Amino acid sequence: MTEQVRHILSLSGGKDSTALAIYMRDRVPEMEYVFCDTKKELPETYEYLGRLEAYLGREIKKLTDDRGFDHWLDVFNGYLPSSRMRWCTRQLKIRPFERYVGSDTVVSYIGIRADENREGYISTKPNIKARYPFKEDGLIKADIFRILEESGIGIPEYYKWRTRSGCYFCFFQRKVEWVGLKENHPDLFELAKRYEKVDPTTGERYTWAQKESLTELEQSERVAEIKRNNSKSLDRDCTPANRPAPRTSPRPWRTRPARWSRSATGCARCPTRSPAGCPVTTPRSAPTASACPTRGERCGGTSTWTRSRSPSPCSPNLPAAARSSMRCYSRQSTVTG
Repeated sequence: MTEQVRHILSLSGGKDSTALAIYMRDRVPEMEYVFCDTKKELPETYEYLGRLEAYLGREIKKLTDDRGFDHWLDVFNGYLPSSRMRWCTRQLKIRPFERYVGSDTVVSYIGIRADENREGYISTKPNIKARYPFKEDGLIKADIFRILEESGIGIPEYYKWRTRSGCYFCFFQRKVEWVGLKENHPDLFELAKRYEKVDPTTGERYTWAQKESLTELEQSERVAEIKRNNSKSLDRDCTPANRPAPRTSPRPWRTRPARWSRSATGCARCPTRSPAGCPVTTPRSAPTASACPTRGERCGGTSTWTRSRSPSPCSPNLPAAARSSMRCYSRQSTVTG
């Protein structure tokens, strides 16, 4: 008897895992879709998942740890999760997923792109095998935005002020994103403040942001300083002097396999990676002074950009938070999910 293999795609509520669900919908019809709900998510995350669920025509099963975040915070003696101790991910996301899987043989689909040098914080159970379709097929950030745009799903609303999915108090947030939380969800900002503590014996502070508490961060002078620094960072990243030189050799994941055919007019690229031949017949853009390594973009060596098939980090059509996370020429992204 052949062993039954389950195919499961775990969603984070962010752009990458959402694009992967869209990308895999017709490739693996028996796919199960799950979302590990910490009960500390942004309202925009639940709204985004609802839109995706309607598009897929399939239920997105919500997995939870019944004891919740506050229980595990007590277990860890009030030590807030951090990049050095990600107990929140282990207890509220990985463990519920492992319980859902049980002892079944599972292929777990992970939405990490070909231009990301990481594997993710995932289960290590021997019956769970991770697959990275975007890495396997060579899809990069520009492809993710294209998939979301063409599907009509778009990007999450929180991208207007935030660059990643996760809990409203996620420790990976940048200072300007904490300001965004304060301005967009003041009630959640106040709840996040309540988790911060000072040890009366040692004076050690347990704060979400490094070197300052949220009470200090929300002061008007500090908010203005954070916004000025972020604005300077955006301007600096989009100046020609800071753009890396175009690559002289293709990246390995961008090499088109020989089995793919081209149309007579020339092919911009194949979004479906179809072995039967590329269905796209869009002629290539004429090269200008210098070519941006991001597919579909051409830069004339100035700060003025034009948009073709894929969004540019300097495109006025992108929210500022998404623009800052992309950086010029598809640099290593700070966005996950």
